[in-house]
Amino acid sequence: MERVPSPRALDKFGLIKQDASNSPEGLLKSRLNIEYERETRRVRKWRKMIGVGGSDWKHYVRRKPHVVKRRIRKGIPDCLRGLVWQLISGSRDLLLMNPGVYEQLVIYETSASELDIIRDISRTFPSHVFFQQRHGPGQRSLYNVLKAYSVFDREVGYVQGMGFLAGFLLLYMSEEDAFWLLVALLKGAVHAPMEGLYQAGLPLVQQYLFQFDHLVREHLPKLGEHFSQEMINPSMYASQWFITVFSYSFPFHLALRIWDVFLYEGVKIVFKVGLALLKYCHDDLIKLPFEKLIHSLRNFPEDAMDPDTLLPMAYSIKVSRSLEGSKEEYEKKHGKRIQSAEILEKQKELQ
Repeated sequence: MERVPSPRALDKFGLIKQDASNSPEGLLKSRLNIEYERETRRVRKWRKMIGVGGSDWKHYVRRKPHVVKRRIRKGIPDCLRGLVWQLISGSRDLLLMNPGVYEQLVIYETSASELDIIRDISRTFPSHVFFQQRHGPGQRSLYNVLKAYSVFDREVGYVQGMGFLAGFLLLYMSEEDAFWLLVALLKGAVHAPMEGLYQAGLPLVQQYLFQFDHLVREHLPKLGEHFSQEMINPSMYASQWFITVFSYSFPFHLALRIWDVFLYEGVKIVFKVGLALLKYCHDDLIKLPFEKLIHSLRNFPEDAMDPDTLLPMAYSIKVSRSLEGSKEEYEKKHGKRIQSAEILEKQKELQ
């Protein structure tokens, strides 16, 4: 049987702690006390806002949407995160409308993707205690959710990046809840559907990278020019940002804060955080040649990953109008190609 790390070796999120021997003990205790007091105050406010089991949530959102948005941007209390994610994503409603469907998909259906899912499971959050044990409860739950989705939506089936979404959700909710939240995201219960990130050819990834390139040139023109000179494009560093919504390689505490906003406001926050990272590191990146630039874009410094620094910077960046314009431009350029591909696909089905 594999050894599970002792509780002392884990942080509050269940991840294996890094060596913190360099931190002065007194400073660390003081910071923890401040965080605890702040968290306690926020939990009280949030419990009042959502009501028992989320009973007051929709009423409060209608009455005070700006308060909800501000509080979500400050971070959802960890003890309430799972429930609030279900409320803001629309997945709770999907669950209630489809009783017994998840169980049917897991137990009675078979998936063509089962072997692929099994192969990839150990690669999903390998540093998290919940997923470390081979065939343990975490890996079984992850397999069940991904298998169920691959049956639910056979057109999309299973793609490796989906494991990070499902794994992230399972840390805060049950299998069935995680499954319906995955459905809400990919099928677009509240925001634009994400399924195009995982379909053959990754069409939505291509669109988002095109749009992000436009944003870099608009907001950071000198860096955009430097990227062009060094033959750097967003597909070399930003694809995983969109496919896994920063859950793949970013610090866990930062990814959680991004997901809070992502589930409430949509994919715009991914563009904003990406731009904020480039803006924060602008002066260093603009000096680097190709190889060092690629390395830096895939390994941002620790100080750039501080949510309390990075996220306010991201919130201040306006992207809506530019995203609309670049989406129209992308569709004009690629629309005919997409339409012809769809026609060919339909012809194949008819044959």
